[in-house]
Amino acid sequence: MEKNVFSQSIVPQDNLLSLRLNDIWQYRDLLFLFVRRDFIAKYKQTILGPAWFLIQPLFQTAMLTVVFSRIAHLPTDDIPPILFYLAGITAWNYFAQCLKTTSNTFTVNANLFGKVYFPRAVTPISIIISNLIQFGIGLFLFFIFYSYYALTDYPIIPNITLLLLPVLIILMGFMGLGLGMLISAMTTKYRDLQYLVEFGVQLLMYATPVILPLSAVPDKYRIVMLINPMTGILETFKYSFFGLGTLQWGLLAYSLIFTIIIFLIGLIIFNKTEKNFMDTV
Repeated sequence: MEKNVFSQSIVPQDNLLSLRLNDIWQYRDLLFLFVRRDFIAKYKQTILGPAWFLIQPLFQTAMLTVVFSRIAHLPTDDIPPILFYLAGITAWNYFAQCLKTTSNTFTVNANLFGKVYFPRAVTPISIIISNLIQFGIGLFLFFIFYSYYALTDYPIIPNITLLLLPVLIILMGFMGLGLGMLISAMTTKYRDLQYLVEFGVQLLMYATPVILPLSAVPDKYRIVMLINPMTGILETFKYSFFGLGTLQWGLLAYSLIFTIIIFLIGLIIFNKTEKNFMDTV
C-alpha cells in the first residue's frame, strides 16, 4: 500500500523543558536566508546604504564626547574620551539591537508564522547573526580610531584578556536574544511592552559603563550598575583593549550565569508560546 505523505501532521511539543535545538539546526538553511533578508532590509532604499552602520556610532560618540567629556567633564579612566565612548557604544549597540529587534518577533512576523511552519526560534536567532555583521562593521571603525591612538604613542595597552573578545560577543548576543525572546512571548498578550522596551533600553544604557566608568561611580549608586549584567561585559571589553579600568572576574562570571539562565528561560517560554500565539496576536 502506497504511503500517503500528506497524512503526516505537525504536533506541538508538550514538554515545557524542550529546547528544540535539533529542529533549529535542521532549518539552518532557512536561518541563513533570514540573515541575508534582515541585513539587506536595514539599508534597502537608503541613500547611504551600509554607511549608516558607520555614521550612527560616529554620531553617538561625538555627542557623548561633547556632552559628557567636554561639558560635564566626566572621567573616562584616563582613556581618550573618543575611544572610551566609541568602545562602549559599539558593544552596547549590539546588545541593544539584539534585544529590541527580537522583542517583537511574534507581532512583526504574525503573517508569516500563520502561513508556513518552521521553528519560530529561527527568526530571532537570524536577527542576532545579522546584527553581528553590523557589530563587525562598528568594531572595524573602532579599530581605526584605536590604531590611530596607538600609533601616536598614547598609553593604551591591549592585554591577554583580549582573547575573551569572542566570549564577550557571544554573551552580548545571547543575553539580548534571551531577553528578547522572553519579552516577545509576553507581548503576544501585553502589547504595551513593545513601547516600554525602546524607552527601557535607552534608560538602561545609563546604568552601564557606557557613559561613566565603574570606578567613577559613587559608592551609593554603584550597586545599581553592579546589578546590571552588561556591566561586567563592558568593563572587560574596555579593559582588554586599553589595560585601564576595572576587571573583576566575579562580575564577568555573574554576566555569564545570567546569560545562560535568561537564554534558557527565554527559549523555553518562546517555544511554549509559539503553540498558541496566533490566538492572541
